[in-house]
Amino acid sequence: MKQVVQNYKSGELALLDVPVPGCKPDGVLVRSAYSLISTGTELMKVSEAGMSMVGKARSRPDQVAKVMQSVATNGVPATYRKVMGKLDSYTPLGYSLSGVVEQVGAGIDDVKVGDLVACAGNEHALHAELNWVPKNLYAPVPDGLAPRHAAFGTVGAIAMQGVRRGEPQLGEVALVIGLGLIGQLVVQLLAASGVRVVGVDPDPVRCELAERLGAAACGDPASAAVEASVAELTGGHGVDQVYLAAGGGSNQPVELAARLSRDRGRVVDIGKCRLDLPWNAYYEKELDVRFSRSYGPGRYDPAYELEGRDYPIGYVRWTERRNLACFLDLLARDRVDVEPLVSHIADFDDAVDTYQRLKDGELKAVAVLFRYPGSAEPPAEAKAPAVALPAVRRGGGAVTTARSATAPVRLAFAGAGNYATSMLLPHLAQRDGVELSTVVTTTALSAANAKRKFGFAEASTDLDAVLDDKSIDAVFVVTRHSSHAELTRRALLAGKAVFVEKPLALTEDELAGVLAAVEESGNDRLQVGFNRRFAPLLQEARERFGARTGPASLRYLVNAGQLQHGSWYLQQGTEGSRFAGEGGHFIDTASWLLGADPVSVYAVASSGNEDLQVVLRYPDGSTATISYVTTGAPGFPKETLDLVADGKVLRLDDFVRAAVYDGRRKRWVSSRLPKARDKGQAAELAAFVKAVRSGGPMPVPLESLVATTAATLAVPAGLAGGAPVTLARAR
Repeated sequence: MKQVVQNYKSGELALLDVPVPGCKPDGVLVRSAYSLISTGTELMKVSEAGMSMVGKARSRPDQVAKVMQSVATNGVPATYRKVMGKLDSYTPLGYSLSGVVEQVGAGIDDVKVGDLVACAGNEHALHAELNWVPKNLYAPVPDGLAPRHAAFGTVGAIAMQGVRRGEPQLGEVALVIGLGLIGQLVVQLLAASGVRVVGVDPDPVRCELAERLGAAACGDPASAAVEASVAELTGGHGVDQVYLAAGGGSNQPVELAARLSRDRGRVVDIGKCRLDLPWNAYYEKELDVRFSRSYGPGRYDPAYELEGRDYPIGYVRWTERRNLACFLDLLARDRVDVEPLVSHIADFDDAVDTYQRLKDGELKAVAVLFRYPGSAEPPAEAKAPAVALPAVRRGGGAVTTARSATAPVRLAFAGAGNYATSMLLPHLAQRDGVELSTVVTTTALSAANAKRKFGFAEASTDLDAVLDDKSIDAVFVVTRHSSHAELTRRALLAGKAVFVEKPLALTEDELAGVLAAVEESGNDRLQVGFNRRFAPLLQEARERFGARTGPASLRYLVNAGQLQHGSWYLQQGTEGSRFAGEGGHFIDTASWLLGADPVSVYAVASSGNEDLQVVLRYPDGSTATISYVTTGAPGFPKETLDLVADGKVLRLDDFVRAAVYDGRRKRWVSSRLPKARDKGQAAELAAFVKAVRSGGPMPVPLESLVATTAATLAVPAGLAGGAPVTLARAR
C-alpha cells in the first residue's frame, strides 16, 4: 500500500510503498476514502523539516534538553545514533480521515466490515491507503453523511473541545483569533450554541468566509472595526471568552485577547501561538487562561487510546471519541457546514505535489482533502473478521534449518523501535556474514524505515510468514515487554534461534510457557539481551580482579531517574513494572561477576515511589544488593558498582571508568571518555551470531537466563511477603 511520509532530517516528502498493517485486537483495519490535510499543524511540521539542524534545535528546545540529558547518561555515540536514527527516518503525516472498515479485530462489536467510520490520531489516521485504528479513536458515520465531510471529524473534535473549555453560555459574546481551519469550525460551533462571534484574521477572504458561516463581524487584528464591533455587541464591557486559534511567533493574539476581554473573562488556547502574557493586563482583569488539549479527555492516555479503556460517562461526559461522534452528528444534522471550507480535493497519487504547492504558497487553502482510489465505491467484497496473531501451529521436534558454515546468517526482526534501531541494528548491519532478511512490525512505516536504513530484504507485518520461512536462521524479538514471552515461544517452536530483549517473561506462567516450548521442540537456542556482562571495560576489570577464595559483597546502584509522561514503561498493567522490565540486566551482571545464580531474593521498597532495594544471596554466602532508584539527581551516573572480596575492591563507574584496589593501592585503573561508553551490545551480538553460525553453545547458558528471570519475578513476591523468597530453580 502507499503512505505519505516525510524525512525530518532532509525534509524529503514521499509517497512510499509500505506493508499493510495487521488488524490487531480491539481495533479495526480501515481503507481510507478521504483524509484531511491540516493546513496549520501539518504544514508547520513540513516547514520545520526543511530547516537547518540549528533551526530545528531552536524550534524544539524541549527536545534539545532531552538530547543533552541522554548525552550525560548514555554518552555521545549512543545518543548520536539514537538522535540521527530518529531524524533520518520517515515519519507519517495526517490525523483525520474517513474510510470503510475492511477487517474487524477481536473485541470489536460496534462496527462491521463495510461500515463507514471517521478516524482520529497522528499514529492511526494517517495519509495512507489502510490504517489500523483502536476502538476509542474511531466513530461510526451517521447515515447520509458524505465521506468527504466525515473526514473533518478529528479537527471538528479539536474545535469542539476548545469550545467546551470556554464554557459558553447563551447570549454571550466570543472573540475567535485566527480563522484558519480550526477557527472557522469554532465560529460555527459557537454560533450553533447561541453565542455571538467576532472573528479576527489578517486574511479578508477568511474573514468573509467566517461571516458567511455565522460570525457577527470579522476583521483584521489591527483594524479599529474589530474593537468597535466588540464594544457594540458587549455594551463596552468586552467579550466573555477568547479563543486563540492562531499560530506563529507573534505575541499579538494574547495582547489583543487581554485588551478586548471583559473583567474575569476566559481565554482558551487551542492553537500553538506565542504566550508571553502581559502580566498587568491579565492580572488587572483577572483573566482565566485555559488550555484545550487536542480532541478531548483521553488524549495522550495510552490506557484510553491504545487499550480501549473508556472513561465512565458519569465522570467524564465528553471524551475524544464522544467529541468525535458529537461532531459527526452535528454535520449529519446540518448544524455545522464544512463544504465551504474545502478549498481543494487532490487525488492521493498527487499527495507530494499537493504538499509542495501548499508549502510554496501556490495553493491557498483552508482545508485540502486527499481522495483515495475507489473512494466512491463500496468495498468489492466483505472480508471475514481477522486478528493480528492467529493461533500457533505446534509441531514436535526441533526444525532448525541445516546451514553451511560459510553461508551468511539470515536474521529477522520482530520490532524496530528506538532500542533496536539505535543499539542493535547498527552493529548487525555492519557485520560481515550477516544478512538482514525481514523486519516485522505492527505499524507499516516503522518496518519500511528499518528496511531503508539497515538494508533488510523485506518489510512486513506478517510474523507467521517469517516463522514459516525455513531460510531464516534466527529471530530477534525487540517488541514491547508484554509480547516477549509469547513471540519467543512461537519462534522456538518454529525451530529458530531467538534473541529476545529483556525481559524474557513478565510472569511465572509466561516463563513456564517458554520452557515448555523448549521441551516440546528440543530447541534451546535462546539468548536474552543481558548485554552488560559483555561490556569490554567490565570484562577487563573482572579479569584484573582475579579469582575469589571467599564470599563477596556486591553493591550496584542504578540511578534510573524519572520516566517521561506518556512512556509505555508506565503501562504497568500490561507491560509490567520498571524493575520487571530492566531489573534482569543488573541481576545478570551481579550473577556473572559472582560466578553463580542466586538462591534467594529479598526486596523492600520506599514508600510512595519506585525505589527498590533488592538483596540476592548466592550459594557460597556471597550477597549482591541492587539499589534501583528513580529519585536521584539526573546528573549523577546511571550505574555504579562495587565488588568487595578477599581484601580487594572492583569499582565500576557507569562503564566509563573502572579500577581494582588491592591492599593500600590501586592495582589497575582504566578511564575512558564518556563518548566511548560501551555497555556490551556489539560484543553480545557478535557472540550470538557466532553461536548461530557455528552451532556451538549460546553465549549464556539457558539455566542462567532462567535463574535471572526467576529472580526478577521474585521481587514482587518479596515485596508483598516482607520475607526472603527462595528460588525453586536455583541449583
